[in-house]
Order: sequence, then structure tokens, then C-alpha cells
Amino acid sequence: QVQLVESGGGLVQAGGSLRLSCVASVSGDIFSSFDMGWYRQAPGKRRELAAIISSRYSTNYADSVKGRFSVSRDNTKSTVYLQMNSLKPEDTAVYYCSAEVPRGWRQETYWGQGTQVTVSS
Repeated sequence: QVQLVESGGGLVQAGGSLRLSCVASVSGDIFSSFDMGWYRQAPGKRRELAAIISSRYSTNYADSVKGRFSVSRDNTKSTVYLQMNSLKPEDTAVYYCSAEVPRGWRQETYWGQGTQVTVSS
């Protein structure tokens, strides 16, 4: 089992910044093999991808956050970060951390409990 704990959410004005953190309950060596992601779900909408970072540090972003959000990881701390700049009201959502954990020939997905981000206009 892998537990993921997010933090860093809160209320911020439009144009502001927040940094989300997600800590995994495994050693850094094990964490380094995980592909990590940040997803978000706004009220009444489906969960959508915001950003991902692979075990090899390649990144990918949703078009809606490109140029404003930056995902990074620190394997020594078993932590993935999401730096969010130039926040907009439409970024308001619950943000979830995910881990793709290698299990032999397949991957198993784990989720955190989510952290609320609210951007006021």
C-alpha cells in the first residue's frame, strides 16, 4: 500500500501563487520508480489531469495550465510538488496527487485525499 498526503491548498486571489506538496509513504528509492501526477476536480465536473512527471523526470501539462504551473519532484523526500502561478478563478478545484506504482507487468494507481484550492476574483 502507498499512502499519499497532499498539502498546500488554500484561498488565494486571482494572479496569486500556491505550491502544493504530496508526500508518499515509501522510501525515496521506491518513490523514484513512480510516475506522479496532479489532477483536479471542480464542482460538477470530471476529474482532469493538470500535470504529470515521470520517474525519468519528463513532464506533461494540460493546455489550460501550461506556462503557469510547474511540476517537480524530490525523490530524497518522496515528494512531488505543483507550483501554481498566475492563478485564475477557473483553477478552483480539489487537487489530487496520484502515483503510478509498478507491479510487475502492470501499474497500480494510488490517490491522495485531495487538497482544496480556491481562487477568488
